[in-house]
Amino acid sequence: MSRLLSLLVLASCAWAALVPDVRALLNRGDFPAAEKLITDFQKRNGTTPEMLEAQSWLGRAALAAKQYARADSYAAGTRKTIVELLKKRKLDEEPRLPIALGATIEVQGQALAGMGKREAGIAFLKKELAQWHTTSMRARIQKNIHLLSLEGQPPPPIEMREWLGPKPPTIASLKGKPVLLFFWAHWCADCKYQGPILAQLRDRYGAKGLQLIAPTQYYGYAAGGEDATPAQEKPYMQRIRQEFYPGLGNVSAPISVETFQAYGVSTTPTLVLLDKAGMVRMYHPGRMTYEELANEIDRVM
Repeated sequence: MSRLLSLLVLASCAWAALVPDVRALLNRGDFPAAEKLITDFQKRNGTTPEMLEAQSWLGRAALAAKQYARADSYAAGTRKTIVELLKKRKLDEEPRLPIALGATIEVQGQALAGMGKREAGIAFLKKELAQWHTTSMRARIQKNIHLLSLEGQPPPPIEMREWLGPKPPTIASLKGKPVLLFFWAHWCADCKYQGPILAQLRDRYGAKGLQLIAPTQYYGYAAGGEDATPAQEKPYMQRIRQEFYPGLGNVSAPISVETFQAYGVSTTPTLVLLDKAGMVRMYHPGRMTYEELANEIDRVM
């Protein structure tokens, strides 16, 4: 192997290791060591998307530890660096920079709420949503707005132009019944974990009026990650439903990218529970256990 190729391989390995190494240190609460690791990397390699993604974990770790002022400070510093970098490049040219920027926005909004400034946090997130609305950031920012403000409000609309399974009912037509929305993706392992749980819950609560709708969207690829048109992806999605969601085969699945954006679905599954008056009573990005969901459904029954 040539010396140049060896150096390129070593650099690639360093980039690959930086984020997990920083996260490992932060999991132990060692913020100084994590900061030093990032600083040393930056001295050797400059301000790269990899370095900024690693730096964004400082704010995330501080937020998880409920060190809200520290989280806000970390996120603001990283965000300032990213915005400066974006004067010379586009946000979505590669995946790491959007991840880093999204984390800083998320942390600052949630940190403000954690410090008792909920309305300021929502206002900050809405301002960022307006700025990044046409980028890959939209759903992630919208998710965080919903986490702080959607419960107790009417749900966003669901597009009903295309679907799998039976024709979906409108949310308005289901008033008087609790409704559980299950946002899923054909590639999502956690969604497949969630499927049997939802089938069990429907068996238990269906006679009491529980309605289930399972929105999804096109991703532009199918089996093996191969590029696919909607006409190719749709039958693949239906095959995934039949194979992994046999208990939900007659549940309607509206297909819409706009619906996912409006609901802030940057995490799959996302579960949204509406009460009988049609108001949101639970907004939960990520999978849930049978017991967790049953407790939430019991509250709206």
